[in-house]
Amino acid sequence: MESLLLFPDPAPPALAQALDFAGYPWKAVSSADGADRVEPDEGWAGAIVCADEHPPAAFDLCRALRRRDAPVEPLLLYLAAEQLRDLELREELFDDFCVAPGHPGELEARLKHLFFRTGRGTRPELIEYGPLVLNLETYQAGIGGKPLDLTYMEYELLKFLAQHPGKVFTRETLLSRVWGYEYYGGARTVDVHVRRLRAKLGEEHANLIHTVRSVGYRFGQPRWGL
Repeated sequence: MESLLLFPDPAPPALAQALDFAGYPWKAVSSADGADRVEPDEGWAGAIVCADEHPPAAFDLCRALRRRDAPVEPLLLYLAAEQLRDLELREELFDDFCVAPGHPGELEARLKHLFFRTGRGTRPELIEYGPLVLNLETYQAGIGGKPLDLTYMEYELLKFLAQHPGKVFTRETLLSRVWGYEYYGGARTVDVHVRRLRAKLGEEHANLIHTVRSVGYRFGQPRWGL
């Protein structure tokens, strides 16, 4: 997917993190000239302009993006609550808006809607199960909007389990499917990685990985809800 233009530079940390978890690549700029200098060869996929802290510069950038021969769209505007009263005067400058600081879920929902409406952009491949998100392109993982610091094999095990929700796997099957047939470690390797994953998922989400007595492990709820 092409990168989103994000103003200002440096990007607001919470907004940058929300975009990373949602799987949207982005580049931060501080002006229209900066947007021209770092624009990808394929063009911008869209823009998110934060006008809550630097309104004059933000709206100048919006005007510049709209006046292009090929305007940058969709354009999502972030603004402070007190700016809402003047929003109608600037409707030609944006396609949708969020009130800062906003919620990551709202941001993702609005971006999905904008891309669907304009036919622009394609998200990278993600695995999503409740609060868990795995980005298969960047090997990033998050739970409840917070990053998970996983080792390579922890990520691979979680990815495999999350790709088959509700299905029970024996330790031996997990060893062969995740570690590979040539791996000579014992079943305890699986137990150790599951224990570490549960610890990193946190007490609230540790039960995403269930122990099935005398069999192995299951991710998520069984198909029949038993």
